[in-house]
Amino acid sequence: MSETSLWLERLLRSDRIEVADPAEAARKIVSSPEALALLAADDEGQLVLRAAELRRRSAGLDLLRAVVEDPKALERDLQRALEGQHWIFGGRFVGEAAHRRLVPGDEVDIPLIRGDGALHIAELKRAMSLKAPLVKRHRNALVPAASVHEAVGQAVNYLTGLDEHRDRIREELGIEVRRASALVLVGHPGLHPDIPETEINEALRTFNSHLTRVEVLTYKELLDNAERSLAGELLSAGA
Repeated sequence: MSETSLWLERLLRSDRIEVADPAEAARKIVSSPEALALLAADDEGQLVLRAAELRRRSAGLDLLRAVVEDPKALERDLQRALEGQHWIFGGRFVGEAAHRRLVPGDEVDIPLIRGDGALHIAELKRAMSLKAPLVKRHRNALVPAASVHEAVGQAVNYLTGLDEHRDRIREELGIEVRRASALVLVGHPGLHPDIPETEINEALRTFNSHLTRVEVLTYKELLDNAERSLAGELLSAGA
């Protein structure tokens, strides 16, 4: 809201619009559902809101990249940078679930809701501060290391727990977990400066091809995907 308010304030200060107090006007707009609804009902207003949303996404992406590349950042730092930014995970997600503790004893990092209403959990591990190798050489091939297998095992355990409690979760929380899936975010190619990034990505894609409900990505690949998506939206919006 604060980012949108600042952007609107700058717009209202432009020569094209005469407003006595741009800062106050911007605050009123972003805090008023009625004002936002009026903007959304107007073609030019929609452009304003769309531009403000793209600016918010760009700022969120910059913040996440800074945290990902921080060699001291912990999982909780990455989680804070990702919360409320479900668009970064791709267009198939429509939002985040309000509840993270769906199964007794388990708390998922980021519970995403797919377009079909099913749950998709994001399991976060460290990025540049990962203490163990991300990949290793095995018989002249590059394969995921133990840190990846452990993270996948944890995600599988979460999915198993969701399967066992699916009826209760659907009845009490209204969340469909029968078709739940998981994304494991772990590591960064920068952990292995001696290995080309393309080889690391290819090793993980080969590994993913043998999994059914779990996918593994590095934070770098997630960021790159989100950046390409945002660039496409900026281009289509003429921003």
